[in-house]
Amino acid sequence: MRAEVQKTVDEIKQALSLLRRHLDWDTAQRRLDELNARTESGDLWNDPEAAQEVMRERQALETAIADVTGLDTALNDNIELIELGEAEGDAEVVSEAEAAIKALEGTAARMRVESLLSGEADSNDCYLEVHSGAGGTESQDWAQMLFRMYTRWAERRKFKVETIEYHAGEEAGIKSATIQIKGHNAYGWLKTESGVHRLVRISPYDSQARRHTSFSSVWVYPVIDDSIDIEVNESDVRIDTYRASGAGGQHVNTTDSAVRITHIPTGIVVQCQNERSQHKNRAQAWDMLRARLYERELQLREEAANAEAASKTEIGWGHQIRSYVLQPYQLVKDLRTSVESTSPSDVLDGDLDAFMEASLAQRVGADKAEDE
Repeated sequence: MRAEVQKTVDEIKQALSLLRRHLDWDTAQRRLDELNARTESGDLWNDPEAAQEVMRERQALETAIADVTGLDTALNDNIELIELGEAEGDAEVVSEAEAAIKALEGTAARMRVESLLSGEADSNDCYLEVHSGAGGTESQDWAQMLFRMYTRWAERRKFKVETIEYHAGEEAGIKSATIQIKGHNAYGWLKTESGVHRLVRISPYDSQARRHTSFSSVWVYPVIDDSIDIEVNESDVRIDTYRASGAGGQHVNTTDSAVRITHIPTGIVVQCQNERSQHKNRAQAWDMLRARLYERELQLREEAANAEAASKTEIGWGHQIRSYVLQPYQLVKDLRTSVESTSPSDVLDGDLDAFMEASLAQRVGADKAEDE
């Protein structure tokens, strides 16, 4: 085996060792056996909430163990292919197995980052808000591009996406939108995306084809369940109703069904318009407000580097986390990690993993150093 390939094999084996240690491999397998036995119990669903918690834990453990086992098996299979190909002088088999091992290196790196998503709410679903900055149609169009980018990212991971609120711009794009992204570790992956995103391009709305700079902000916070108790005094909130805008059928704009809740002490604002019933929208908005307050408390406790909410800062120069340049050259650059891509079209189509992995690795660097 070539030295370069052997080095890659050693790095993957080291990653597998860290993944097993992080999972506490033997304990995890015993726990999965216990959960499997509980799911076969006839009285499991007598308590639906407890049953759902069992199923969530079982799914998470089953996936984690299967991922590690699959990576280990694939690595060993390709090592055997290389040995077989070298013994028989089959260069094509050796080349294909080496390419497969190189691909496994990226898989191992992603799994290692994902294994470190051990924050209090990292495994939860999440809400993601997009808000356009100053600049009218330009920034509203950019906000819609970001909305599509995150929707595409979620679809790539086979996460479910539900639109909670969508406030269309007058001419094009959106003023604001909120989606709920449902999937294991959705919040853990997306939490570092909060901040201001900057776009530089030749404006399609400028008859003189001049270059424009636009800003929009993204804010991510976890969906919380009934096990997390967040108390909110009704005297601290202001509730407004208004007519929904955007796509939604003939019912939209006929009643004041949309709900906006403002938490006066913190300035946090949430809104929901996806349901036809004002009562349902109000309940959803309350859930979102509790989630925002919980996320705020998490950041205060964890002293997160990005504790400053994008919705409370000026959406413009000095606050951006990532820059997307379409003209005069093609470049997407994360200003925190210096990770770059020269294919903005792929990034805007949801290819965000490299940026997320770098941000997460930076945030959990202390944990990684401790493991090593």
